[in-house]
Amino acid sequence: MTKFEFAHTADGIARQAGALLRKFYEKGVSTEYKGDVDIVTEADRASEQLIREKLKAAFPTHGVYGEEGTRDQMESEYRWYVDPLDGTTNFAHGFPAFCVVLGLEHRPPGLAPDADGEIVAGVVYDPLRNEMFSAERGKGAFLNGRAIHVSKTKTLQESLTATGFPSRKRHASPNIHFYQEFTLRSHGVRRAGSAALDLAYVACGRLDGFWEFNLNPWDTSAGVLLVAEAGGTVTHFDGGKFTLDSREVLATNGLILPEMKHLFVELFAGRGLDPIPTPAEFAARRAESQNQE
Repeated sequence: MTKFEFAHTADGIARQAGALLRKFYEKGVSTEYKGDVDIVTEADRASEQLIREKLKAAFPTHGVYGEEGTRDQMESEYRWYVDPLDGTTNFAHGFPAFCVVLGLEHRPPGLAPDADGEIVAGVVYDPLRNEMFSAERGKGAFLNGRAIHVSKTKTLQESLTATGFPSRKRHASPNIHFYQEFTLRSHGVRRAGSAALDLAYVACGRLDGFWEFNLNPWDTSAGVLLVAEAGGTVTHFDGGKFTLDSREVLATNGLILPEMKHLFVELFAGRGLDPIPTPAEFAARRAESQNQE
C-alpha cells in the first residue's frame, strides 16, 4: 500500500466511528470533567477504542496518538493522530457540530524525535451531515468524493472567518481581543466549537479564514492537509511555517492572508485595539446616530 491510499481506509474507519457517535448522540450520553471545564463523554472513549482497534488491524506497524490517551508504537514510521470526537462540548449539549478526525504523519527513518514528519493523509467526518472531507498529499482535497477548493474572496471585509476559545482559563486568553477586531473588520466571525470542521470549511470555501490558539496535533493534522490540498495556506499568525506542535494556527484561502497577518502584527504590537464601549457609551453613540438620520 502506498501512502496515497491511506485515506481510503481512514474514510471507512471514520464512518464506523461516526455511526457509533450518532447512536450515542441520539440516546444522550453521560459526561465527566477532565479539568475545571473540559469534559469527556463515554462516546469519546468508545469512539477512540473502535478507531484504535480498526487502525491496528489495518496497519499493525503504525503508531496511534489519540486525544483520549492512546499512545501506541509512537516510534513507528507512520503515526496516526486521532480525535475520536472533536466538539465534545457541542456533543454533550446536543449542539449538532462535531466530527471524527484521523490524520497520518509519515516519519522517515532517521528523523529527529522532535522534528515534524509529513502529513500524507487525513479525513474529517461529520456524521450528522454525512460529510466526509478527505485529502491525500499531492492528490487534492475532496468532500464526499468531489474535489473541493478554497474560496476566491479577495478581502477581509468580504470574508467570513472562524475562531475558537479554550474550554479552560478563558479569562487568560487574548483571543477575545482578536475576535472583536476581526468581527469589526470582516463580514462575520463564527465560533462553532470544532476546529477540525472549521479547517475543513476553509478547505471547501464555506469559510475564508480561521485562526485559533493552543490546538493539538489531533485537532489540526487532517485539517491543515485539507486546506493545503484545496489551495489554501496554513501558517502561524505572522505567516511563519506551521508545525504540528505550533500553539497558533492561521488557515486562509491565501488571498486574505496578507490582511490577516498585518492585523495580527498590529494587534500584538498593541495598535488598533480600540476599547470596547461601555453600555452607556454605546447607547449614547446609537442615540447620536439616530438623531443624525
